[in-house]
Amino acid sequence: MLEMTKKMYDKAGPKVVEALKKRSFEAFYVSTAQEAVAKVLTLIPKEHTVSWGGTMTMAEVKMQAKLAEAGYTLIDRDTGKTPEERDAMMKKALTCGTFLMSSNAVSADGQLVNIDGNGNRVAALCFGPDSVIVVAGMNKVAPNLESAISRARNTAAPANAQRFAGIKTPCAVTGLCSDCISPDCICSSMVITRTCHTPGRIKVILVGEDLGL
Repeated sequence: MLEMTKKMYDKAGPKVVEALKKRSFEAFYVSTAQEAVAKVLTLIPKEHTVSWGGTMTMAEVKMQAKLAEAGYTLIDRDTGKTPEERDAMMKKALTCGTFLMSSNAVSADGQLVNIDGNGNRVAALCFGPDSVIVVAGMNKVAPNLESAISRARNTAAPANAQRFAGIKTPCAVTGLCSDCISPDCICSSMVITRTCHTPGRIKVILVGEDLGL
């Protein structure tokens, strides 16, 4: 990362955190991914079961491995042996103690923007798990809500489409959003989280690095 970008992140990050706090999120700024992992572990009670949505950010920081090492009970849909078992685990995750995810975008005034195909990730964000921890790199912060929505639709979604083998959407071919209604569409649900309805339930950790898509 360029030194000037790092300095910009470290100056802007705490201001976005203050904006999130005004909207009743519990929010933190950390300078590195390593600090983010350490912070996540302090926020999860030992008795909590832990699960997560499809998130490149958590994989990037090896969060799942750290949780296993720490002895948490995990609900990992990727261990499902059949589509039915995988689906059952995704539903079980909606009642876990702590749900981990990133955010497709964060507006500078403290709103989260997320797009989902199955809807399990945004469902958990809205209701179910006792606690939701969102880890997002500063590359996902946008100046305002309009640009945050644009980032989610035009940057995050087409990039995420490249992860799925055999997906048949225009963005998987062109890399550009076509506002499609394809059966394979990974943008079925878009959720804007303006405030944290139960103060502190959603915890946001902004990281002064480029993380995730």
